[in-house]
Amino acid sequence: MDNVKKSMDVMQSLFRNETIRSVRVVWCIVTFKILQLMKIKHSIPSVLLLCQLFTPTAGRAEEAPVGSIEVSIGNVRSIDGVVGVALFKTKKGFPDKNAEALAGRSIPSGNPCVVVFDNLPYGTYAVSVMHDENGNGKMDKGFFGIPKEGFGSSNNPKVKMGPPSFDDSKFDLNDQKLSLTIDIKYLRQPEKKKE
Repeated sequence: MDNVKKSMDVMQSLFRNETIRSVRVVWCIVTFKILQLMKIKHSIPSVLLLCQLFTPTAGRAEEAPVGSIEVSIGNVRSIDGVVGVALFKTKKGFPDKNAEALAGRSIPSGNPCVVVFDNLPYGTYAVSVMHDENGNGKMDKGFFGIPKEGFGSSNNPKVKMGPPSFDDSKFDLNDQKLSLTIDIKYLRQPEKKKE
């Protein structure tokens, strides 16, 4: 009986190591064999129940799968300023209320610009980008609210009256890595620099 207890203790210690996930099947087989050696006659459902009860992962929620989103920003017309990239989980604040964004990055302008958002739970997201050419931290607008600086969003929706919607820009992260390409759109020519 001591040997059976030692065997069970060894198996329990193996299960404490999170890297050994496939051992659960082995644990059930070992439990079944131990019960056979002890000459205990139980039905298969009872053995399966015991496996569930004695497996340390039983009763714990499985970790939600996570992935990363790599955003490549193209069509940046100059190296002036910065490119702001915001990741949204809901339509609240999309596309230009960065305080409502799940995550945000600001990177030097260039062509192309690349930003990676890591450790994101699978789900629906949308990305908005802005080329802040003068580096003042906001989207400069002209007459009738027309943007003076470049902008874009995931799925590269067509430019309409008003900013792109969350629904037009949303996508599903359901893999370990998702790559997006967003082309910045400019509605105006760049302002001439004052000398």
